[in-house]
Formats: sequence, C-alpha cells, structure tokens
Amino acid sequence: MSIPFRHLALALAGAAALQAPLHAVAQAAPVAPAPSAAPAPTQALVADLSRVLPDFSVLVEQAGPAVVNIRTSEKIKVGTNAQLDEQMREFLRRFGIPVPPQRKGAPTPNTPSPDEDDDDDDASPQRRGLGSGFVIGADGFVMTNAHVVDEADEVMVTLTDKREFKAKVVGLDRRTDVAVLKIDATGLPMLRMGDVGKLKVGEWVMAIGSPFGFDNTVTAGIVSAKARDTGDLLPLIQTDVAINPGNSGGPLLNLRGEVVGINSQIYSQSGGFMGISFAIPIDEAMRVADQLRSKGRVTRGMLGVYPDDLTKEVSEAIGLGKPQGALVTRITAGGPGEKAGLELGDVITRFNGKPVEKAVDLRRLAAATAPGTKVTLQVFRRGAYKDVTATLEALPDDRAPATPEPEAPAQTGAQAWGLTVSELTDAQRKELKLSAGIKIDAVDGPAARAGLRAGDLILSVANTEIKTLKQFQAVLAKAEKTKPLQMLVRRGDAVNFVVLKPGKG
Repeated sequence: MSIPFRHLALALAGAAALQAPLHAVAQAAPVAPAPSAAPAPTQALVADLSRVLPDFSVLVEQAGPAVVNIRTSEKIKVGTNAQLDEQMREFLRRFGIPVPPQRKGAPTPNTPSPDEDDDDDDASPQRRGLGSGFVIGADGFVMTNAHVVDEADEVMVTLTDKREFKAKVVGLDRRTDVAVLKIDATGLPMLRMGDVGKLKVGEWVMAIGSPFGFDNTVTAGIVSAKARDTGDLLPLIQTDVAINPGNSGGPLLNLRGEVVGINSQIYSQSGGFMGISFAIPIDEAMRVADQLRSKGRVTRGMLGVYPDDLTKEVSEAIGLGKPQGALVTRITAGGPGEKAGLELGDVITRFNGKPVEKAVDLRRLAAATAPGTKVTLQVFRRGAYKDVTATLEALPDDRAPATPEPEAPAQTGAQAWGLTVSELTDAQRKELKLSAGIKIDAVDGPAARAGLRAGDLILSVANTEIKTLKQFQAVLAKAEKTKPLQMLVRRGDAVNFVVLKPGKG
C-alpha cells in the first residue's frame, strides 16, 4: 500500500507560498480569497494519516483473551535476600546480577508484617512474583519465560475473564528462557504463530502483558533490530516497545495478530523501560516448547570444544583473511571434538555446510542439532582447509529436568555437588606425573563453598582413587547425598583433603 502524501505536499506548497517574496505575489494574477479552502489540506492530511498509522484496537480485541497473568510464590527462609522487592528481583535475575541481602526486619510489599494475617497455613514468608504468558494450546497449555516460574512452589494463572487456575510447570529451559505450563481448562482462545523470517526491521509490533501487575496492558513500537546477539543460545528480536517487570513471558505480535516473539529482557539502568527491549523469536521458542511438552526437557547437541572469536590481525596472520569462524581454544577430553581429531588452534568455518562467522554461531548450530547426529566441519588448519566428521553428544542439562526421569537422577551426579569435570589426556597425566585424577572445569554450589577452583585435580573421592569420569560418577552414586563428601585434591604441586557439604545453604 503506497502512503498518500499528496495532501502533505499540498500543505507544504501552501506554506511555501506564504513565505514567497512580496514582488512575486504582486506579479501573480489576482485570485478571489477562499477563507474555507485553507484548512482543507490539513483536514485531509489528518484523515489520510489516520488511515496510514496502525490502529491496534482490533488486534487487542482478538489477541487479548489469549494473554494471561501469572503470579508465583516461593517459600523462603526468614532473613534471606528474598525479602527484596520482587519487581527489582526480576530485573536483577534478567541480567545475572547477584541479589543483595536486605536489612533484617525491613518491611516489604510482598512480606507480611508480624501483625498481619497470613492466609497460608505455612507460617513461612513467601517470595511473590509477577509475569505474563499466552495460550498455545486450547486444552490448557500456556507459554511464558522460564525465569518467571523457575523455583516457584506455586504458579497461578488468571485469564481475562477472571478465572484463576493453579498451573503445573510442564517443563522449563533456562538456556532459552522458555517455559510451558498446564492448567485444567479446555476451549481456550489461542494465538496464531507468525513467520519470524518475514519480520522486518521498522515493522510495527505490539506487546500485551502485566507490567507491574497491571493486567492486559498494551504497548506498541517497532522492530529495532533482528538477530541481536546477546550471547545467548538464541539471537533475539530488539524492539522499542515498552517492556517492564511483569511483561516477561507475554507475546510480541505483528499487525496481523500473529505472535513473533516472547518478551523476555530489557536493557535498563533503573529497572524500568529505557527504549530497548528483547524478545525470543517465536519459531525457536516453539521448537523448545514442543520438546518440553513431549518430554519435559530439551536435548541439545554438543561438540565438546570451547570456541572463541578471531581478531582481524590474527586472521590475517594465519592466512585466513577476514575474521571469520570459531577458534578452538580448548577441547573436552573424550568429547566429540577430540574423537573427531580436532586440534587446538583449528578454526571451524562451516558446520554441516552452514557458515560459522563467530564463536556463538558454532555453539548455536551444535545446540540446535540432535545428539548422535554426524556433522561435517570445515576446518582451517595451518593454512589449509580440511573436512572433519564428528558425532555430537548431548549437552548436559543446565538444571534438573522439571519432570525428573528415573534413569537420570539429579542428586547423584557431579552437578549435585556443583562440579563440572573432564578426564585428563595421557599427555596431561604424563606431564603432571599422575597415574590417576580428573580435572575440574567449573565449580558452583557445594564445590565453590568448599573452596574448589577450575583447574584443580580430583585424585580420590571417599578414599577411592579416581581415574575416569565413569568411575567418578559411580562413586558419587554410592555416596549418601545428605552427608559430607571427602575428596583428595591437587592444586599446583600441593595436595589437600577437601570436604563438600550437601545442600544449598
């Protein structure tokens, strides 16, 4: 549809005539004044603009009933940092900022004071949360952000007709920030999914959600950028649509009323909207949701290498030319990359025929490929290209599955103790003069509290010498999860015993 600027041109021409020199006006043929004719171009221009600018009212009527309000609660320990206002907590969680402790005894909007009645039978204070979501299945399936419902003890979903349901978390995926809920309802209104590939920068979009708890609030703007790289597994849609705490999980819609994204993040220095917001592309989110609905978790492929970007100087120095590809800086022992023959310093430029421009591309392509898939990698090595075939393995879960699977108990593996480990190569053992031991790659939780660090070597666990990852997992499986775990650890040239205490505290 072409934009009718004819009246705008007329208005501008009229303004120019008013500014013309007096002698030019004097030379013009006299024309009888028409007082009523002057406002006409302005009125016509306003009429045309009303047809050109989008009217979201119809979209709101159609899409609004499928958008839901989500409230969560989580039991907390008195005196913990959970007393912080939940709207600020959501902001901090979005950006991975540690939540500071609040002064003990300070009143908050979400924590009852001692003289207030608490309807909950449990006297424990509750951490309250707010978010949004939308219906993706008429039989009660709802999509939202993972950070909205993560670790919640209770999730309540409220429809626009004021019906309220207690929801079950079918599954959530922290890596993409997608979660699927199920409520006991049928015949629900649903939203249509749009084609993200057809979404254009500058296109009008609309968001519906519950910012600061105000249900079914509508905001609108344009797409500012597509495929914005924020370091996540998914490239995000950037918009200037006003998104605030409580909007998380709500739909981003195009002018056809189709969902093109899930509102997930904001860029802010204050916790409120500052003109930049991000949405998860709906096609990627639906692929995740399908896996969550079918098995409660998401499986991803893993190549077993640590990639990094190349600078222009390095690319030119090694003969690659322009900076492209993913530089292999570390290789997981026994992983798919090592088995395929990848070497440190290799530059992976293609993954199954798809170009790899930077390190994040390799991570995303591998994650989007099913474990067990054979892939062909184009590698630039010592001035020449060669093809390498690798069989991907499963990327470890970032959390215990929302629906635990019997064959993979969450509390018996290394992750339960906050450990990410790998085996030593024969060359590493020879260099370190070790006959046994595995290497710590990352620590969290109990391992971090015990003072362990990445690079430490675990020589024994519970007085059992450790030579392989399989043996390590077997020892952990037999250990009592409620009792401390003793390890002999080497750091540098020194060894010491370390005791890991279970639990979160």
